[in-house]
Amino acid sequence: MSTTPENSHEQLRRALSHVISAVDPGLAGRLEQEPDAYLDLIGLTQQSSEQIAVLLQSAVTSARLAGLSWERIGERLGMSRQAAQQRFGRASETVGTHASGPGEKRRLSPVTSFDEMDALAEAGRHGWHSVGFGMYFHDLAHTDEQWEHLRVAAFGASRRGLEAEGWQRIGNMWFPWAYYARPTGKPIETNGDGAETDV
Repeated sequence: MSTTPENSHEQLRRALSHVISAVDPGLAGRLEQEPDAYLDLIGLTQQSSEQIAVLLQSAVTSARLAGLSWERIGERLGMSRQAAQQRFGRASETVGTHASGPGEKRRLSPVTSFDEMDALAEAGRHGWHSVGFGMYFHDLAHTDEQWEHLRVAAFGASRRGLEAEGWQRIGNMWFPWAYYARPTGKPIETNGDGAETDV
């Protein structure tokens, strides 16, 4: 059974209401007695709107990274291709950054959402790990051990659980993805004569 647009809108409204309620659990009770509580509701709703705008920008950037045209994105947004590109096409080149220690750095590019994890796995075997990312690239730093990378749906990931397993979040979430890396403790792979294999 598919969800109708009306049901989808209602489900989204309910979910957003639950989120606002979770941020300020006492708000509903205060609305019945404190007029100023409505100002708190306005503030939380405005913050939610700002965060939704950030998520929309990330979703559009991710769609472009997945190869979707501005025409198709515009259709989904109810605007022309040109309007979509003007509004969302100026996304910052570097979407996520992560402070790293000393070491050689390089950019892994071009990569897409379809091949970036394979490319990161290969780079990780040679001691490279992502420290920042953006459209079609990951910035890498080098160490003397292998790294593994993980990409999870931002809305499904348990950050605490991943961090408890040693995963380090890379930069900020890039909706719909969050990226993580962790060292494996294994020495980097080399070619037969002991020299490091290039990535």
